[in-house]
Amino acid sequence: MGEKHGMKNNEEAEGAAQAAAEEATATDETDCEGPSVACACAAADAAAAASGDGGGSKTLEPPKNIPVALPKPPPLPKRSFEEELAFLTKLSPTRYQVKKGFVPNMKVDAEVIVNDDLEQLLLDELKKSVGEGGGSGGGGGGGGGGFIPALRQVANVAALPGIVKASMAMPDVHSGYGFCIGNVAAFDMDDPDAIISPGGVGFDINCGVRLIRTNLTEEDVTGEVREQLAQALFDHIPVGVGTKGVIPVTPKDLDEVLLLGIDWAMREGYAWPEDKEHCEENGRMMTADPTKVSKRAKKRGLSQLGTLGAGNHYAEVQVVDEIFDAAAASRMGIGKIGQVCVMLHSGSRGLGHQVATDALVTMERAMARDEIVLNDRQLSCARINSTEGQDYLKAMSAAANYAWVNRSCMTYLVRRAFSKVFNKSPEEMDMHLVYDVCHNIAKIERHEVDGVVKTLLVHRKGATRAFPPHHPLIPVDYQFLGQPVLIGGTMGTCSYVLVGTQKGMSETFGSTCHGAGRALSRNASRKKLHYEEVLEHLKERGISIRVASPKLVTEEAPESYKDVIDVVDTCQNAGISRKVVKLRPIAVVKG
Repeated sequence: MGEKHGMKNNEEAEGAAQAAAEEATATDETDCEGPSVACACAAADAAAAASGDGGGSKTLEPPKNIPVALPKPPPLPKRSFEEELAFLTKLSPTRYQVKKGFVPNMKVDAEVIVNDDLEQLLLDELKKSVGEGGGSGGGGGGGGGGFIPALRQVANVAALPGIVKASMAMPDVHSGYGFCIGNVAAFDMDDPDAIISPGGVGFDINCGVRLIRTNLTEEDVTGEVREQLAQALFDHIPVGVGTKGVIPVTPKDLDEVLLLGIDWAMREGYAWPEDKEHCEENGRMMTADPTKVSKRAKKRGLSQLGTLGAGNHYAEVQVVDEIFDAAAASRMGIGKIGQVCVMLHSGSRGLGHQVATDALVTMERAMARDEIVLNDRQLSCARINSTEGQDYLKAMSAAANYAWVNRSCMTYLVRRAFSKVFNKSPEEMDMHLVYDVCHNIAKIERHEVDGVVKTLLVHRKGATRAFPPHHPLIPVDYQFLGQPVLIGGTMGTCSYVLVGTQKGMSETFGSTCHGAGRALSRNASRKKLHYEEVLEHLKERGISIRVASPKLVTEEAPESYKDVIDVVDTCQNAGISRKVVKLRPIAVVKG
């Protein structure tokens, strides 16, 4: 069985390690309980152990001068489910408002973009939390322990200092660490109390997606060739927990990666010059400072450059299955039905996790010093212009640069794998980058708020930037289209290419969804599904698959997620992004 599906050695051990890491960090973050320092340490230990670089609480002990007591969070009122519903207002078929008062100290309302079906999932979660907690709360507020439903999380973010307009949630919203996944929140850089929060970025900083086109067609990748291609990608790209990269990097190189981003990859021959033009931020955040990245984070990142990782990360061979905007698709070079593309989904690996963990520890001190009151301690934060806030912004930017280089190095490996299978050069196969977007990031942007253009720090966690046509920060060749947005589906389901709209720019700070969004936790998926059934289902649909751990297959099965078609259609109906192309998978490589 392992050989047939490309399983690698020690798969059960890796699966268990990955489960521990994922439950404590990036994906099912809500299982992490207790104060945020403890959460951070537990998360890092699990991730470090899983990635093979050690762990243990000794090296993660919070500094002894961290204050024990933070300002006490306000108590949550005890309300019935019906009383909770009184705070929810339907503004349109795709937009719901969570009014002030739903949780204490809300500075602005919260808004959730969902259709009726997706709304029901959120309400069911809220109802369950009210029932279990004996009233509103269900573990929310009061210190950060226990499960907090996504609706309450998006409202808790609306209570953070310096937030403007609204705390927003995209259709793929689900509960996360502090901020919910799918959360968008912007903070006024001119407000001295405005904050930056690692929970608003996520542990996997600049987790993102890129799409590489080819001039091959589905007919070129059938039968044995499809299996050969899946195996070649599996052989070329290091995948799974604990694997080391094949890109040689010295500590000096790593500092340059953190500072230069994709410019380093171009210099070293791992990226084409035109790749840079088709990356968000041109593949480099200028606010990066490698000196703000800890030694432990660098140690974890040194051996992981050019690796896929595990969890929901993947390399997928896809074909253009449906075209909604022929002109836009043609401009992107993906305008033919059956055209073969490759989608990569990965981030900053252990380095990004450690940057987030380090920041959560130091921000405990900042919150105590500045008397920042939170509804949930998982929202640990610091004032943007404080030393702690600036240090995190610079370290996060460096981790984002690492992620762009990581995806660039994997693109280099993908191009080599295709060359091996088809005996052609990447140039002959037109293997150009369509675009690269991130969906776990905080960035300084200019937006109009109440008729005034403001400089904001926009947090997008599990949400994708989606700027409209003619915006100066999108590539010249896409100026008349809008920024491409890449929405990865679940294993075996379709993915999408969208473009940003002016309405999205006005209403959601130029943001849209990032994927399907989980409907089942990883634990629930492992209990409900069996990997052999999932693999057989994929085989019946003609999808070749290579995975490092069979347990991971159940965690990432389509049944574990919301319907990506439902999510994308909701974004289009809300007017915050527009469909261009639907992509269908024919081969999947996962960690």
